[in-house]
Amino acid sequence: MLLSALATALECARSGVTFVIDHHSSPNAIEGSLDAIAGAFQEVGVGVLPCLELSDRDGPAASDKGLAETGNRLAAGRPCLVGLHASFTVGDDLLRRAVELAHKYMSGLHVHAAEDAVDQETTYAHYGCRVVERFKEAGVLDFSRTILVHGLHLDGEERAILRGSPAWVAENMESNLNNRVGLFRGDGLSSRIMLGTDGMHSDMLKSAQAAYFSGIDPERADLAEVYSRLRRSHDYLAENGFAGDGENNLVVLDYPAPTPVTQENFLGHFFYGLNASHVHSVVARGRLIVEARRVLTVNEEEVLALTRAGALRLWQRLAQ
Repeated sequence: MLLSALATALECARSGVTFVIDHHSSPNAIEGSLDAIAGAFQEVGVGVLPCLELSDRDGPAASDKGLAETGNRLAAGRPCLVGLHASFTVGDDLLRRAVELAHKYMSGLHVHAAEDAVDQETTYAHYGCRVVERFKEAGVLDFSRTILVHGLHLDGEERAILRGSPAWVAENMESNLNNRVGLFRGDGLSSRIMLGTDGMHSDMLKSAQAAYFSGIDPERADLAEVYSRLRRSHDYLAENGFAGDGENNLVVLDYPAPTPVTQENFLGHFFYGLNASHVHSVVARGRLIVEARRVLTVNEEEVLALTRAGALRLWQRLAQ
């Protein structure tokens, strides 16, 4: 887990990402997982708001350990969210306990929501309501720190519920394309939409471009709207008082523009010209972590050598 987090944090830094809102699943390595991930990101110099995914599909012992792991971190004053997998894998008891934990520490929940139609179908079959209705009844939407991830298969009533709540929605276009579950539409929702990658990669420039090009047909979102969604993660973090994402973060781009860059055409350059290879230097929380495209805080070659060796060991274990 530590190697995976280090490799991800390293790629984030190289891609110009200074803060990550993470959601991980490790049902067989729960204890200490949140601190291990946070420590790896801290070593590289990238801020992180972690959470551990809870689900009844992993059994009651894993749920109990996961709630304890999350509670211990929150009790120690270290920020995290209460993580849940999709509604159809989370029973009423686990959902209730997760919301109670979030209330106890004034946190929020980070939960998959209507990524696939099966989430809606199974939730309705088991609980007699749709996903967002169930979350509203349980109190998931009471928090401005709550993030509903995906939100593809929502009807008009669910969109209205979210529009009237303080919760946020995270769009993950490339993951949705990869899983062939549909395309995100922001119509009927509030402006509380931000962009993510769902672990597909660490390049938010690429994520924004995919959101725009894949969203042209289903929702007609223009360049300005998608760029705003990219920037709204800053609004989420500032609104909820999470430290590590302020004015002392800076990304310097070395972009040999083929035409002049102006205020009027900036978005055109952003979506059609820029990519992660143009990230030259990165300052995170006032600390220079990337200079001249080289990560300064850790030895890149050493980290990648360790992750490759770890991957080989994992593949060998899986083959046994």
